[in-house]
Amino acid sequence: MLIEDKEMLREQPIGLPVVFKPMIFAIASQKGGVGKTSSTINLAAGLARKGKQVLLIDIDFQANSSKVLLENYQKIPKEQTLYATILGREALTIHPSGIANLAIVPSHILLSNTDVELTTAIDHREERLKRELEAVKNNYDFIFIDCPPALSWLTVNAFTASDQVIVVVSPGYFELDSIVQISRTISEVRQHFNARLQLAGFLYTMADPTVNSKTSLQILRQTYTDSVLHTIIPRNTDLRDAHYQHKDIFSYSPKSAAALAYDKLIRELFNL
Repeated sequence: MLIEDKEMLREQPIGLPVVFKPMIFAIASQKGGVGKTSSTINLAAGLARKGKQVLLIDIDFQANSSKVLLENYQKIPKEQTLYATILGREALTIHPSGIANLAIVPSHILLSNTDVELTTAIDHREERLKRELEAVKNNYDFIFIDCPPALSWLTVNAFTASDQVIVVVSPGYFELDSIVQISRTISEVRQHFNARLQLAGFLYTMADPTVNSKTSLQILRQTYTDSVLHTIIPRNTDLRDAHYQHKDIFSYSPKSAAALAYDKLIRELFNL
């Protein structure tokens, strides 16, 4: 099932050299509930806490990253969100978060209309984010794009603007099956829109001691041997509780298993 798309990603190396600025990452998964938004928030927050200038772009119309990082999110009009860029073709509106060195472009529920509106568009519909990001990207060391849990024009915009994709995978048959389609999307975007796009790696999240979790990880590593990140993110209730408190894991529970795992991931990817 997974082997058929192994070849299209085999050439991409695991881990990234810290040699250019900025680094732009799409954090993606075809399925929801796999820890994609938690990973985006905590990678961004972890790097910001290490003194790096970080921008998080929330292109997921569910806006979960925005709701965690912006306590006044409900009062932000759509004109000050990514809606204005993707559907209004305006400049990015960047908001400070409650974390030093971390800024965010919030999402909006009306981005759910993107596929309807862009399907008939003919004017570089895949580049609307990329074009506006060009104007601000050099102000940051790292940029993370929290993608929607679907392969849509929003995801294509994120991939077209990015240098690397981190694919988040959690235990389960259907979760592993979704890798096939997202791998194809990465390959197609590389071919048609963004030749520099690479796979940073598959990030395994929500791991626990169950047979299902161990078997899923074993299959993932056997199928994509050179592309699975070494760091494993455990299933941890502190992540959920941190979200409720509008905090990243490092400010909520810095000694938790999840905080230690995300810190390890930052060391693995960025040598920091």
